[in-house]
Amino acid sequence: MNSLPLSRSPLDHGRLRARLAAGEVTLGTFVGTASPVTAEVCAAAGADWLLLDLEHGAGGEEQARTTVPIAAAYGVPTVVRVESAARIRIGRVLDLGAAGIMLPRLDTAAEVQEALRHLRYPPVGDRGVATYNRACRFGLDAGALDREGELLGVVQIESASALAEVEAIAALDGVDVLFVGPRDLSHDLGVPGEFTAPVYQEALERVRKAAAAHGKACGLLVPDGAAAAAKRAEGWTFIAIGSDSTLLAAALSAALSEARPQPQPQDSQDFQETRS
Repeated sequence: MNSLPLSRSPLDHGRLRARLAAGEVTLGTFVGTASPVTAEVCAAAGADWLLLDLEHGAGGEEQARTTVPIAAAYGVPTVVRVESAARIRIGRVLDLGAAGIMLPRLDTAAEVQEALRHLRYPPVGDRGVATYNRACRFGLDAGALDREGELLGVVQIESASALAEVEAIAALDGVDVLFVGPRDLSHDLGVPGEFTAPVYQEALERVRKAAAAHGKACGLLVPDGAAAAAKRAEGWTFIAIGSDSTLLAAALSAALSEARPQPQPQDSQDFQETRS
């Protein structure tokens, strides 16, 4: 059977998973605008991976159909955050060629273990078996059924319950990355958006240590490059820098602020007149 060189394939073939397993730091961004052009811009800009967001993004499963090959044209793999751990949802985006799955809002090791079954074919898991899809090169690469270990499993730690079981979650086979959702976790810990709060900082350290203890990568979402550099120095290795929409909004807002005249401070006389 003909084989397709990896350089010409829209599939990642486990390279992102191997990079993280080797301890390499990777940087990516969330994609949620449901625009293939925006996804291409993010890939062209040099991201190590794209995170297609089906939980909070503007699009649905169909976005994986376009995002995966567009990003792959730049050598960039696509990980998909599913909106639920439903077997059919995970299986469909994997058939479309996702390099891995991000699982949100799972609170226990038992829930994570059950969801991970959907990433594996029987007898280990319960992923539906079909070869007429992108993941199997539309029937031309039946050997893909034996390479399910190439898929990246990213589990979000975004609740106090998940934090309480983070060591058990990190120990599970199939969990490659522990990923903190800062807003969700800080809200659940009772300090919404207070990222310098001791309880939140302690939670981050617990996640990082749990990942390190079990040879897993650790990741989180940060707003900009400076924050990413700081987390990289702390040992985080799967770092998302904002999203396509937030980065665009921040860049345009900054440009407009720079271009518009700045209000001048009033002199003392004008100040007195405004008070009279």
